Amino acid sequence: MADALISLMQKKRTAIISKWFDATIQAYAHDTAIFLKSQKDPFANPVGESTRRGIEALTDQLLGAMDASAITAGLDPIMRIRAVQSLSPARATAFIFALKPILREMFHKELQNADMARQLFDLEARVDRFALAGFDIYMGCRERVLELKANEMRNRTYRAFKRAGLVTDAPENEPQG
Repeated sequence: MADALISLMQKKRTAIISKWFDATIQAYAHDTAIFLKSQKDPFANPVGESTRRGIEALTDQLLGAMDASAITAGLDPIMRIRAVQSLSPARATAFIFALKPILREMFHKELQNADMARQLFDLEARVDRFALAGFDIYMGCRERVLELKANEMRNRTYRAFKRAGLVTDAPENEPQG
């Protein structure tokens, strides 16, 4: 695998995480992005904390074993937040792809070497795997949100009809959910 490049990246892990986090919060409004970056208290800023922890976990997997369950664990909180915020699938997953130019910029000099450039291609394939997993998680969360909204609408309609006397109290008519 990409031993030399990974070794260099491990030395710059903190800088990679910082740049990736900054790129990730750009999906939010300017004031929100500033808050997410500056507020360090995890209780006052759970979105920022979850996002930072997820990016740290993903960076470790990029530089490590690429364990599917660890990748999911890193992506899941980020994608859940983005799903309930109703970001488009492209905007919700764009932060994953933002890692590629970050790595190219940080290691521009080293990538002049053909072997290092090949190693970067291998790492970019790993980033693509993150994106596919992130898209699956996002879509699963969006489906669940839509299901909850549909159930709530059905329950509201049922209660309104019941108050209006348009339905009976038979238990088989009552919506489940």
